[in-house]
Amino acid sequence: MTAANGQALLDELAPAFAGARGRVTADAPLDGVTWLRVGGPAQILFQPADRDDLAAVLSELPTEVPVLVMGIGSNLLIRDGGVPGLVIRLSAKGFGQCDQISETRMQAGAACPDKKLAAAAHYAGIGGFHFYHGIPGAIGGALRMNAGANGVETRERLVEVHALDRSGRKQVLSNDEMGYSYRHSEAPDDLIFTHAIFEGYREDQDVIRQDMDAVQQHRESVQPIREKTGGSTFKNPPGTSAWKEIDAAGCRGMMVGGAQMSPMHCNFMINTGSATAYDLEQLGETVRARVLERSGIRLEWEIKRLGRFRDGQLVQDFLGRLL
Repeated sequence: MTAANGQALLDELAPAFAGARGRVTADAPLDGVTWLRVGGPAQILFQPADRDDLAAVLSELPTEVPVLVMGIGSNLLIRDGGVPGLVIRLSAKGFGQCDQISETRMQAGAACPDKKLAAAAHYAGIGGFHFYHGIPGAIGGALRMNAGANGVETRERLVEVHALDRSGRKQVLSNDEMGYSYRHSEAPDDLIFTHAIFEGYREDQDVIRQDMDAVQQHRESVQPIREKTGGSTFKNPPGTSAWKEIDAAGCRGMMVGGAQMSPMHCNFMINTGSATAYDLEQLGETVRARVLERSGIRLEWEIKRLGRFRDGQLVQDFLGRLL
């Protein structure tokens, strides 16, 4: 890959996109499509029409071109220098379906919002999906990171995942093959999830509605859901909660530039309006350093940080190493 800018790279890769039915954009801004509202552009942004469209492009794309897949951008921090190569954004039209396929099973596309799956399962009288009502993301991200809330995780509902590999070949992974653990899966990084099948159980709709309402009421009472945020910033360490360690280290409400650890829930990092991606990442690393100094606990990022720093930006992690 020799191109220095998006249009030059797109011209270079024209054969791969010759038959594409989706939208292809060079130097596409990403700050407006992530929930934190920060970040530089994608060198090329591709929004495939459907799975076959995506498979066709992948089959022709040179292997040296970096590929990043994003959904609705909720749990994602794009750095200010942007993302090199190809960013694939799965659209609701092509990948947002959510359907009942049996008495207790649901099928959902990777771009289906978690909340939509919860609502569809409620309508179908299938229990076990109420926890998705409180997760601000899409199914693709839930599959990748074993998303969970209110004591339930994705691995408890998943039957199988359908995906495309880097060459556009279709793959199917069972629950066991996903290799799930807390907020993590062992699925190969180059797999692009397209849809998945889930299993619940028959449940009275009124009971499901009560469970969903309880999830929503909890979120509204303890989380800054109306702010520009990416959800939980750090994973919970064994035996404790990330927010408790952040609070004990004196980081509740801490600010770097326009970035702040929420005074309402201090494991939520928010953009108060003027933050850059640099501000947010520097704030997160400062929090990690203070928690480590106080308790010896090494917080792990839950928010995914991707892309390049802008020229002149340097961020050190909590051990002082340059990222």
